[in-house]
Amino acid sequence: MLNNQPMGFYSPAILIKDAQRHGLRVLPVDVLNSDWSCSVTPERHLRLGLRYAKGLREDAGRAIVRQPRVFLMDEPLSNLDAKLREVLRAELKDLQMKLGGTFLYVTHDQVEAMSMGDRVAVLDHGRIVQVGTPYEIYNRPKNTFVATFVGSPVMNLLPARLTDGRMVIVPERLEIALEPAVLDRLKGRSGEVTVGVRSEDVEVRPGLPLEAQVYGVENHGVEKIVTLKACDFLLRATVPARTELSVDRGSTFAFNQAKLKFFDPASGAIIS
Repeated sequence: MLNNQPMGFYSPAILIKDAQRHGLRVLPVDVLNSDWSCSVTPERHLRLGLRYAKGLREDAGRAIVRQPRVFLMDEPLSNLDAKLREVLRAELKDLQMKLGGTFLYVTHDQVEAMSMGDRVAVLDHGRIVQVGTPYEIYNRPKNTFVATFVGSPVMNLLPARLTDGRMVIVPERLEIALEPAVLDRLKGRSGEVTVGVRSEDVEVRPGLPLEAQVYGVENHGVEKIVTLKACDFLLRATVPARTELSVDRGSTFAFNQAKLKFFDPASGAIIS
């Protein structure tokens, strides 16, 4: 399956050059249209709601009867509302597990990619940036594009300087001493970096070393997403729902240093 969209998730539908680089055999278009493969796309059924979902199930049924080696799916759930997408994601995943077949699934929805894919390929302007399991994509992004494209909220990225065993974002106001394990990872690196930290790795409670103002609070029921303003920077933190925080009030926070990511500020590539 060949696609040329500017950016998105392919699991793992890839371009010809990238397919060859990864040791995959590139198939001609007439093979993709033969009896052993079929495509389920939203263009084939421009219905809404349950009618569209029924058509999608019918397409999948016809595909199964033909016993294809590969199922090609190009954003089949994009025309559905959130609740129906959730139901059909589970159905498609269950179908794939029962059939034991290969599903090539194209989507711009990171939830679909991360919840349905055994392996996910992230593309930026038609080029593969990273291929890996959902866990690897989320926890070990290869650059800032992947880091901010996956996850909700997106990863916090802050400019910083490494000097004398410290990470300095704003001198004397927003800086921390780095733990020995982090210094070992950095292998003596100093100078300018981009620091990345996920919202769940930002701890917010009284008595922590860094000061900020609560800029916003989103209550999601099981958790809260808190936006902190530290100096001139905004960063997001995920905290338990029981945490009491008020907008425009002061608070303190800290980073889980074991989860800090360091990127090259020029190229965006991961350093450590």
